[in-house]
Amino acid sequence: MADVQHFAHGLVSPGVAYALSILGSSLCLICTARMRAAGIARQRFWWLMLAAWALGGTGIWAMHFMAMLGFSVTGTTIRYEITSTALSAVVAIAAVCLGLFIVGFGQPHTGRIITGGLFTGVGVAGMHYLGMYAMRLDGVVSYDIGLVVASVLIAAVAATVAFWFTVVLKRPAAIAGASLLMGVAVCGMHYTGMAAMSVRATSPSSAMTGTSAASLLVPIGVLVLLVIGGLVYAIGATPTAEDISAREYLDRVQAAREQTAVIGQTAPNRRSSLTAVRRDQM
Repeated sequence: MADVQHFAHGLVSPGVAYALSILGSSLCLICTARMRAAGIARQRFWWLMLAAWALGGTGIWAMHFMAMLGFSVTGTTIRYEITSTALSAVVAIAAVCLGLFIVGFGQPHTGRIITGGLFTGVGVAGMHYLGMYAMRLDGVVSYDIGLVVASVLIAAVAATVAFWFTVVLKRPAAIAGASLLMGVAVCGMHYTGMAAMSVRATSPSSAMTGTSAASLLVPIGVLVLLVIGGLVYAIGATPTAEDISAREYLDRVQAAREQTAVIGQTAPNRRSSLTAVRRDQM
């Protein structure tokens, strides 16, 4: 068996991967809080899509890619087939979107949370192994079935807990703490799946296809930054339910003040008119 390294660059790649999973999880929790507060179906769907991009695209898929930068196999180069790599991102986002739809549209309860978590967990695990299928190297890849099953279970449990968080958490401190736990779960699923993998080296092939991870780093990094920037802008530019309530309250206060001022201005004029009428009657 070939020597497989999961931390070829030390703690850099797992550290950045964990940071991405935390960021994606926190943005997802914020977006789902906005989704629950939205009163219009179109707004709820909009926040659903943003939450799916946050967790599925940034917290899971981008984390997976960043962690793979630290993966190496002795004696062979590693390349990635573009179509399968891109499809794995679609699978991750779609899986989270489906789970959030099950949990977020309708009255949330335990059955919905578990169902959504199972669908999403299986989808996230599918994303991981589809991403591994996209990998090209000089060797034969095999998996330990027990660890594969464990990684799927971790993904399902992590997704279920994440969806429970989306239902119950609103305060920033709680969201921050939940994001740290979700990041651990997402990374735990990834590295459990990677631990299931072993490689039997074969003769070097000159016909290896695909693109190196380093070549994909810049375009994927730019895409992730654009997605994060768009999510942050959408969250910051859209008023919360509390903001709307506060604005309505201030509008009512201002209207009451203006009405009081009008009454105060008309009262002296009315008294003057009554005085003039009395004088005419005399």
